[in-house]
Amino acid sequence: MAVEESRIQAHKDGLEIDQGLFCGAVLHSPTAGRHLIDTMALPTPRALELLDGFRATGRVELASVLLERRGPAAYVEFRNAQHLNAEDNRLIGDLETAVDLALLDDRVRVGVLRGGEVDHPRYRGRRVFSAGINLKALRNGEISFIDFLLGRELGYISKMLRGLLPEPTEVTWPDPRRQKPWIGAVDTFAIGGGMQLLLVLDRVLLESGAFLSLPAAEEGIVPGLGNLRLRRLTGARMARQIILGGRRITGDDPEVRLLCDEVVPAALMDAAIEASVAELAAPAVVANRRMLGLSEEPVDLYREYLAEFAVIQATRTHSEDVLAKMERRWRRTLSRR
Repeated sequence: MAVEESRIQAHKDGLEIDQGLFCGAVLHSPTAGRHLIDTMALPTPRALELLDGFRATGRVELASVLLERRGPAAYVEFRNAQHLNAEDNRLIGDLETAVDLALLDDRVRVGVLRGGEVDHPRYRGRRVFSAGINLKALRNGEISFIDFLLGRELGYISKMLRGLLPEPTEVTWPDPRRQKPWIGAVDTFAIGGGMQLLLVLDRVLLESGAFLSLPAAEEGIVPGLGNLRLRRLTGARMARQIILGGRRITGDDPEVRLLCDEVVPAALMDAAIEASVAELAAPAVVANRRMLGLSEEPVDLYREYLAEFAVIQATRTHSEDVLAKMERRWRRTLSRR
């Protein structure tokens, strides 16, 4: 794998397909699959190392994420500024550390996700939520199947939805996981993986003029667990329009209310976040979100979907059509320099 990881995607031998087959088989087993899910719900070693410092200062600055505690909320700000806050291996690792810290700190009652200001000439100085997967990194073979494509689903996204296990345990009832509500504040756009994040959040605020999209079908890959979760919010027909047809949803679309709670002018976003934090910090919120989660996405449904996803996504990232699209996009980028 060390040799494999040093190559661009088109020159790899496809060992990650074997990883996908293995992980799919593990997840397909009710016993082994649940054990893997529970193990991935544990805090990362880096989060445990940083926990005392975060509790004391309320601030941790990682390479691509800033975490700050303000009042009852932990603000998680994406800071991959050169790449429109696109997801790569580093950002995924930093996000899991930040989510762990927010869930472990007893003074935090609500988590807030927001993109920081970016450096892209078209959007310089503006906040951007997320441009999704970093396609340049994918083309260059720098997107890990285990750490990114599967790890984000079993790691920080699952922890936001289902909670974190503070320590290994054989106890399964009552549920020992720590859960907290999460808010997403979407400035400019949430594309691909950015939009996928919104599907597990408890409150979504969309800046006026911002848009949402899942262009994975155009890119040739599967949009994480978007295929599982989107139709619960939008219905099957609209989910197909977004995932298979690439439909963008803007703040002006009447259907936008299926995907967000408020459309907010940019100048009022901070106030809207504060109001949402105050509302979701109520004591009964955690218990009720836990019950909603049980009804919406039972763990075995999640496990069975991931078993199929592991195989399909590993295969798609090595498919000829995907590799060809990445290379054409790469050459267009070089020609514009």
